Amino acid sequence: MDEGKAPRLEGGVREEPAVLPGRSRWFREVWDVIKLLLIAAVIVFPIRYFIAQPFIVRGASMEPNFHDREYLVIDEVSYYFRPPRRGEAVIFRYPRDTTQFFIKRIIGLPGEHVEVKEGKITVAKSSGSLGVMLDEPYLDPPERPTYPEVSVVLDGEHYFVLGDNRDFSSDSRVWGALDRKFLVGRALFRVWPLGKFGFLPDHAAQE
Repeated sequence: MDEGKAPRLEGGVREEPAVLPGRSRWFREVWDVIKLLLIAAVIVFPIRYFIAQPFIVRGASMEPNFHDREYLVIDEVSYYFRPPRRGEAVIFRYPRDTTQFFIKRIIGLPGEHVEVKEGKITVAKSSGSLGVMLDEPYLDPPERPTYPEVSVVLDGEHYFVLGDNRDFSSDSRVWGALDRKFLVGRALFRVWPLGKFGFLPDHAAQE
């Protein structure tokens, strides 16, 4: 090889030097980091804002199933492909103040007649039809009574939602049925505390 000429590989492509000058090497390393961050942003941001979001439980309205300061991951995708189901714990924007987020459980579906009477909840497929007493295995105890008495027919895309801790929950008994447009998604996964880490029990009714 002639002195003063850059080394070449077969095909006439100049071989890269084994060590880049200090400044060039620094810029390349910085650019590699920037590229990794950009790739991560492209992957993570859509997941964070359109597929799954983290939420922290506040208050005691969903005890004993969800406690204050628990960290949940919310599935935002399922309801694009199917309607919400009875028994699912859902996160939604509070209709009276959409800057706040609530977690409650779906009890009644659109078109149904929900009645709370003598501590029991009955659900009829339509107004005037025979109601069936709701089975709620997620309550502690399961036969825990619900008050006050209320009767509502759900129209359009409205849902009747209740907290699991019925004595300490502001829900559809207080502020009425929940319009689907306020729904964010369903509670899917518990991240914290670590002792409860994992997917949440599926109480959705298969109807």
